[in-house]
Amino acid sequence: MKLYNTLTKKIEEFIPNEPGVVKMYTCGPTVYHYQHIGNLRSYIIEDVFEKAFKYLGYKVKRCMNITDVGHLKSDGDEGEDKMLIAIKREHKSSHEIAKFYTDEFKKDCELVNVRWPDIVVPATQEIDMYIKIISKLLNDGYAYESCGNIYFDTSKYNKYYELSGRNVEDLIVGSREDVQQDNNKRNPADFVLWFTNSKFGNQELQWDSPFGRGFPGWHIECSGIAIKYLGEYLDLHFGAEDAVFPHHTNEIAQSECYLGHKWCNYWIHLSWLLTNNIKMSKSLGHVLTVSKLKEEGYNPLAYRYFILNSYYHKQVNFTYELLDQSQNTYLKLLNKISLIKEDGLYDEKDYKKYDDLFKEHLSNDLNTPNCLTLLYDLIKDEKVSGNTKLKLIKSWDMVLGLDLIKDEEENDEELIKYVQEQIKLRSEAKKNKDFKTADKIRDELKEKKIELKDTKDGTIWSRG
Repeated sequence: MKLYNTLTKKIEEFIPNEPGVVKMYTCGPTVYHYQHIGNLRSYIIEDVFEKAFKYLGYKVKRCMNITDVGHLKSDGDEGEDKMLIAIKREHKSSHEIAKFYTDEFKKDCELVNVRWPDIVVPATQEIDMYIKIISKLLNDGYAYESCGNIYFDTSKYNKYYELSGRNVEDLIVGSREDVQQDNNKRNPADFVLWFTNSKFGNQELQWDSPFGRGFPGWHIECSGIAIKYLGEYLDLHFGAEDAVFPHHTNEIAQSECYLGHKWCNYWIHLSWLLTNNIKMSKSLGHVLTVSKLKEEGYNPLAYRYFILNSYYHKQVNFTYELLDQSQNTYLKLLNKISLIKEDGLYDEKDYKKYDDLFKEHLSNDLNTPNCLTLLYDLIKDEKVSGNTKLKLIKSWDMVLGLDLIKDEEENDEELIKYVQEQIKLRSEAKKNKDFKTADKIRDELKEKKIELKDTKDGTIWSRG
């Protein structure tokens, strides 16, 4: 496996700390709102990475945090606390909000075949671990107390800017709009490990600590959870590209100063999903979810197909027109595969030739667009028997996760449920005189070889 490593700014051969074993950490969601489809792009890619490593013969241990204690928009105790925003909006407790949005996130993951990681840890579960790390950083001189808060002293870590490529001048107030003054800090880049003196003094989630009653800074949770559950040596750390600085930069600093050695060898960052060429963001009101797409008549796996058809390092502009194209292409792909007959002898030579190419694309920094192109090449190859094709497609789908081949009984059950939902949506559209939507639903069903017939007793359907 070759990967682009943000830490070294180049493509490198992946060499795990323990031969044949991959320990990967993926930054999880802050559960104060729904996760929009831009968020889901990251989780889909991380899911494919995990499945690709397994397909290539590695054992994978994956951990993800759930941020259920709100973090601030900056390290200067400025902005708004995200969980407090949700509490005011919904008049519920922090626990109720975190549970609801965690469950909704998990449902959306299931819709796009994202496997729930082996280890999922709510941030509030590991307060003792954060206290342990902060205490050692204080004792070793990497952290200091100021006005009741505990800060990490970035001047004590000489590789602080290695991941981001920035420099100390970038953190001078006035050089960037997002830099805000915190007079409690010794250095502009210092960040909070523990708040006891916060303007959010009424925050519901607070804990006793040797530093006073308060709550952790929003960088320490990932370090604490990753070290506790994956050990002192991490192979891969994933996250969105906007997490490079300050979040991942601060993780590295506090983790390596706590451990006394290099912590993680490979940092993988995933590009944004754009809408109207603007980064999709909840703060900008962009909260389009996979569940919402499903309600609008889209197959959630058509969105997964849309994501896999683009290279994960590239920003992708989302439009409904592009999603329509992806859905049509995805449904046609399913139709092509359904027409493959189980004929001819299984040919191990043909299987190996195509499977080696598939593994080569996976190993080339997870080139999923090339994987999909290879899939079409396989389908068109008249020299390969139907049995060999079907065995390859079923095997590759363990990575692609597009439900390319499913058991007939499972297909029937899901198909019936899907068609019934679409008929209901079509009836509502017709009732509201939205004939454009009604026709669109009918046409999409026709693509799947489902024929509708309107009768005085309602709409009936049959397979074409």
